Amino acid sequence: MANPGWSRTESPFHAGELAIQARLGIQDRMDRQGRRMIREYLTEQHQQFFAQLSYIIVGTVDKLGNPWASILVGKPGFLATPNDKILQITAKPLPGDPLGNNLGLGIDIGLLGIELQTRRRNRMNGVVSEIASDDLEITVKQSFGNCPQYIQVRRFEYIEAPKDISPTISEISSFGELESNLITSADTFFITTAYQDESAGITKGVDVSHRGGKPGFVRIDDEKTLTIPDFAGNCHFNTIGNIEINPPTGLLFIDFAQGDLLYLTGTAEIIWSGAEISTYKGAKRLIRFHLDRGYLVKASLPLRWSNPEFSPLLERTGSW
Repeated sequence: MANPGWSRTESPFHAGELAIQARLGIQDRMDRQGRRMIREYLTEQHQQFFAQLSYIIVGTVDKLGNPWASILVGKPGFLATPNDKILQITAKPLPGDPLGNNLGLGIDIGLLGIELQTRRRNRMNGVVSEIASDDLEITVKQSFGNCPQYIQVRRFEYIEAPKDISPTISEISSFGELESNLITSADTFFITTAYQDESAGITKGVDVSHRGGKPGFVRIDDEKTLTIPDFAGNCHFNTIGNIEINPPTGLLFIDFAQGDLLYLTGTAEIIWSGAEISTYKGAKRLIRFHLDRGYLVKASLPLRWSNPEFSPLLERTGSW
C-alpha cells in the first residue's frame, strides 16, 4: 500500500519556500501539512481526475533559463496513468507555443490539472522521462491538491479549427493595445516559476500555478511592467519562494471567448511592504513582473468558454 504522504526525512519544501514560511512564523505548521499533503506519487483520486480532463497547464524552462506557461488540449483520456508514478500525455503543443521548443528528455516540468467548471485543481511536478511522436511520459516527483480559491467557474466546448487557416503568431517585446486589452480584462492567468539548483535535491523543479481575481486585478504600469496582488493561499509559497531566489517567471493569459493565447516571459520581484499594497484590498503582498518577450497567438486554442461565475472569495477583494 502506498505511503499516505511525504516519506523522506528532508522537507518537501526548498530553501526559498522555507525562508518565507519562517519569515511569516508558519514553518513548523507548513512542514507538518506538507508532509501530509505532498506525495511522490499520484493518488487514485488524482489519477482519475487527470484522466477526465480536456486540457492541462504546463510549465517549462527554455535553454536560456526563461520559464513559460503553456496549455495542452485533448479529448478526455489524453492524460493517462499506467501506474501511480507515471503520467502519459498524448497531445501536440499548439502553434506558437514555446513548449514545442522546450521539450526534451530529462527536463523538469510542472503540471496543473484544473477543471474550471468544478473549481478542482491538482498540481504535479516531475521530469520528462520519455518522448515519442505526440506522446510524453512524465515521472512524478511531487503531487498535491490545491484548494478552489479564486477560481472562476467556466464551461467549455470544442471548436474545430479550419484546416486551411493557421493561427497568427506575433512576437512582442512590450504591451501593445491587443496585449493590454487581454491583460486588463483578465480574471485568470497562469504563472510558471522554477528553482533548479542541484542543492534543492528532490524539491528541484518547475512549478505552474493559477491566479484569479476580479477583472482588472492585473495592472499595467508601463509597456513592460505588470503589478499583481497576491492574495492569501495555501501558504506553501511555491511560486513566491521560487521568485525570491530565482526571479525568471512566465505568464499565460487566455482569451476564453476568442481562443487567443498570450505567452510572456521575464522576471518578477515580490513587494513585501509599503503603502502600495494597501491599494489592493485583500492583498498580502504584490508580484511585479518585468517583460522580456512574449508571443500573442490569435485563435490558437480550440476551446471556447462561457462567461465566468466569479469565486465567492473575490468578495473579500477590491475592484481596480
